[in-house]
Amino acid sequence: MQNFFVTPFQVKEGLIYIEGSDVNHMKNVLRMRVGEQIRVNDGNNGCYLCEIAAYEEKAACLRIVEEICADTELPCRIYLFQGLPKQEKMELIVQKCVELGVYEIIPVFMKRCVVKLDDKKAKKKAERWQEISKSAAKQAGRGIIPRVCEAVPYKEALKRVEELDVALMPYELAEDMGETKKVIESIAPGQSVGIFIGPEGGFDREEAEAAVRAGAKEITLGRRILRTETAGLSILAVLMFHLEGQ
Repeated sequence: MQNFFVTPFQVKEGLIYIEGSDVNHMKNVLRMRVGEQIRVNDGNNGCYLCEIAAYEEKAACLRIVEEICADTELPCRIYLFQGLPKQEKMELIVQKCVELGVYEIIPVFMKRCVVKLDDKKAKKKAERWQEISKSAAKQAGRGIIPRVCEAVPYKEALKRVEELDVALMPYELAEDMGETKKVIESIAPGQSVGIFIGPEGGFDREEAEAAVRAGAKEITLGRRILRTETAGLSILAVLMFHLEGQ
């Protein structure tokens, strides 16, 4: 079933009005007809089974058939602090991490980042990444659209560690898989979890030490060195398996 997002104010007295590009997608791309059913999320984990009632000039009017349980979110809010990689890699990271259940993605400028963005470019990139997040959230049947922030300096990212219950840093020099398993297994539903991933060149040693001082825990993802676009996906998949298996 097709999945669409609206904002809460678009839900009014048993009706939902979809506007913008989604109307064209429904009408001309998917060729959905009056009477067909779709699922609509209000972006706040509210989910509705709807029937297309009519197409207006710039909107689609949907009748709410029933409110349904949106049980697609992880029981923890997971924040990905991603060392800024090249364009194509960042788009892949956003898409796949949203599919795996990430709550928010924060691109981070680190010493070994190849990409440099001025304020104007940073804003445009964030807008592009947010659209990818929305598309991936639709495809995955998410109850929310994960936020993708504008890129921030590393020091600013580390300041957010104190707001989290757990902060993890997969690091190529970490070795103790037994300790990593203990750390993962100690994470409980309801906690906020931050994941710090280095860019293409990995963490600078001073950056890794600064993260540990801030409260992040070094963990290993195995004996192989993973690419930046693989590392975040790997730990997210592990966390998803752990949290949804409880």
